[in-house]
Amino acid sequence: MAGPDLIPLEDALAHLLSRAPAITRTETVGLTDALDRILAEDQWVPADVPPADNSSVDGYALRQNDLHSGNPLPISIRIPAGTAPTPLATGTAARIFTGSEIPAGADSVVMQEQVEVSDTGILVQTNVKPGQNIRRQGQDLGKGDLALPKGTRLRPQELGLLASMGVAQVPVKDKLKVAILTTGDELVEPGLPLGPGQIYNTNRFTLLGLLTHAACDVVLCEGLADNRAATETTLKKAAAEADLIITTGGVSVGEEDHVRAALTATGQLSLWRLAIKPGKPLAFGQIEGTPLLGLPGNPAAVLVTFAMIVMPFIRQCQGQPRIHPIGEHLPAGFEVPSPSIRRGFFRARKEQEAGELRLAAYPNQSSGMLSSACWADGLAVIPENSEVRIGDVLTYYSFTELLA
Repeated sequence: MAGPDLIPLEDALAHLLSRAPAITRTETVGLTDALDRILAEDQWVPADVPPADNSSVDGYALRQNDLHSGNPLPISIRIPAGTAPTPLATGTAARIFTGSEIPAGADSVVMQEQVEVSDTGILVQTNVKPGQNIRRQGQDLGKGDLALPKGTRLRPQELGLLASMGVAQVPVKDKLKVAILTTGDELVEPGLPLGPGQIYNTNRFTLLGLLTHAACDVVLCEGLADNRAATETTLKKAAAEADLIITTGGVSVGEEDHVRAALTATGQLSLWRLAIKPGKPLAFGQIEGTPLLGLPGNPAAVLVTFAMIVMPFIRQCQGQPRIHPIGEHLPAGFEVPSPSIRRGFFRARKEQEAGELRLAAYPNQSSGMLSSACWADGLAVIPENSEVRIGDVLTYYSFTELLA
């Protein structure tokens, strides 16, 4: 059980997802601009793919029954790809190439490596089965089939599938407009010298990369000074321009943590403090009707909370069918001797150990260490109030699954 003032992850996600605004704006884009976009409409197959039976190999098309005589089959036609073949004469073979249409009368294709060619024709050096090496019309997609449902995120393979259907443009949802606000007078942009007590603004660039990969449009990216009035002004500006505001820092209990205070005073704070580690001081609310996710300030905590909380929220806004990661179960190659009331998300990766695939955890799990996330390939889940011993089975989420 989580502490009385800490919200379990599942409860927090249910609260957030019920308040995620659906994107209703759409646009039509060409396939070259559609990578990682979200389909706004179902895509139905306009015609069979492939449109006709074709050869899957370079070789010879023939009738299987014509081989029974044992005599060479003369080559009567040659069928380059992209040409319409004439029917195959009885007792002959057709020279054919990968992707070429199967001529009427042929029922098999034999690979060229399995054929002896002479001046009088071909002798097949293998057993032949009807239908071998033939890709049937509609084998990939049949006319009228649902190829891709709305809400599908278009990866390279989906773009190729649409192209195979002859689709050149697709309706997609507009990108979610996101404002990034990083808090702290100590933050300095990379490339500038650091003064006393200053650090570089890590979170801005982590979030820019994550949001770009998530098919979002960053419409505002600013720093928030450690000043209550300035914080309120900037939050209202972000609310007017964005569908979602993401802040880093300023949501804990320090005297200079103004985001939560501003959210409480000028907006609505509906969730704060989660039973996860890292990421406890996460806040959620609204500023003038625009949802705000206030992430912690530590860099590794930003990555973890984005993966586990912000990405499901974004997927819900985009109408994607899969909201939550599935993960896999693997034995731990490390120990956690001290239980925590908060669910832990350890930066981890899969490694072979004594012939077995196990999870290895980065030695230092400090929420301020982003190098751990560069070493890791995903997150291992440490259940609440649980010790972990070597060999215990844990849930593991790869970054690829979490952030796709």
